Amino acid sequence: MKKYDVIFVGSGHACWHGALILKLAGKSVALIERDLLGGTCTNYGCDAKILLDSPFELKEALDRYEGIGLEQKADINWNNLMKYKKDVIGFMPTAMEGMFGDLGFDILRGNAEFVDANTIKVGEEEYQADKFVIGTGQDYIPLDIKGKEHFHNSREFLSLDEIPEHVTFVGAGIISMEFASIALSLGRKVDIVTSGKKALGAYPQEYVEKIVDKMKAQGANFVFEASVEEIVKNSDNSYTLKGANGLSIDTEYILVAVGRKANVDGLGLDKLGIEYSDRGIKVDNHLRTAVKNIYASGDVIDKKIPKLTPTAEFESNYIALDILAPINAPIKYPVIPNLVFTLPRISQVGVSIDEAEKNSAIYRIEKLAFGESMSWLNKNEKEAHITYVFDKSNHLVGAAIMSDDAGSYIDVLTIIINEKLGAKELSKMIFAFPTPTYGLISTLVPLFLKGKQKQ
Repeated sequence: MKKYDVIFVGSGHACWHGALILKLAGKSVALIERDLLGGTCTNYGCDAKILLDSPFELKEALDRYEGIGLEQKADINWNNLMKYKKDVIGFMPTAMEGMFGDLGFDILRGNAEFVDANTIKVGEEEYQADKFVIGTGQDYIPLDIKGKEHFHNSREFLSLDEIPEHVTFVGAGIISMEFASIALSLGRKVDIVTSGKKALGAYPQEYVEKIVDKMKAQGANFVFEASVEEIVKNSDNSYTLKGANGLSIDTEYILVAVGRKANVDGLGLDKLGIEYSDRGIKVDNHLRTAVKNIYASGDVIDKKIPKLTPTAEFESNYIALDILAPINAPIKYPVIPNLVFTLPRISQVGVSIDEAEKNSAIYRIEKLAFGESMSWLNKNEKEAHITYVFDKSNHLVGAAIMSDDAGSYIDVLTIIINEKLGAKELSKMIFAFPTPTYGLISTLVPLFLKGKQKQ
């Protein structure tokens, strides 16, 4: 029976970053993978999404210049774009295998099941390790209703050679809203059906409502507070989605995105006494399970912080360092930015707008319609908007942005928040000009000073 210092269950960002640190430190490391090397994000999540989404972001920007420099709208050929995606993303597992091989990781293929605290079974073989890291991520939650075999998931949508003329999304979270934005841009008919009262509930509703209004103007049909009860396949290969209160929608394609659950089935956690649920595995503040030589990393953890690729990488690195030299201090997360890839994007970081509004004695909110004042610098994006949150010490502690460039902006603001930079520190720096981020900083600095005047 082969023994390793550390075995990682999974090969995505929650695992391989930490495995790299350990391998460079001289430890023997193995990765267990039952699917594609690199995990969800690399193969059928974030990477595939941004590759397919980027032309739509560019199309949005180009369309804003129609009549003031561009004479016709941009046209996207989805079929050609999908071929490009399959070439690029399809090569990722091979590239990852080569990289892992060069690094000296052993790859163990198959389903993993713990035998005991130091032994794991992969297929018919057993392996031992001093430490284990579970980084198996999440999977989509299917709707258990009649006709559920006709549903599709995000992985399947991201491999469609053609987008059907009529797509219905069940759920109004990140996946549905992002993919619906793409379908609408292609001129497809779109329904979004959700049991909730609103879309993107975790994001600032002032911005979400603007996105929803835009999507409605493009032809989207939103059905809120609706429960889906049955899917019927029709003789012409179309489908009818049926629900309470007479809900009936004829459509060509149905994607269900009502949430995700932890990938823990079959791991044998019960026999070890490791606590888990659909939300994930319970861990302590060092990311250890109830069995202290077994850690969990990434989206498989039961946690309140955002389940994101950068968070998984952060945790993977922390675990590796804790294994090499036990860290007395518990894991401490910095502020974590997150971003939804609607058109335009919505990003946020730190103290939320909702929390700030509920605690006005603690926080100061400043809203800036910078798209109107700096459209010439911001690719003519007149609807772009930022909301800042300052604390009583006049530190920037939160922000939310609606803009095609929301991702770039939020990264800059994340540094400012984490490092507690203010007007004094920013005024000592020189930024490239003319750029959108220069405009961001130049309009932010006066807001620090405004807060001091009020004190």
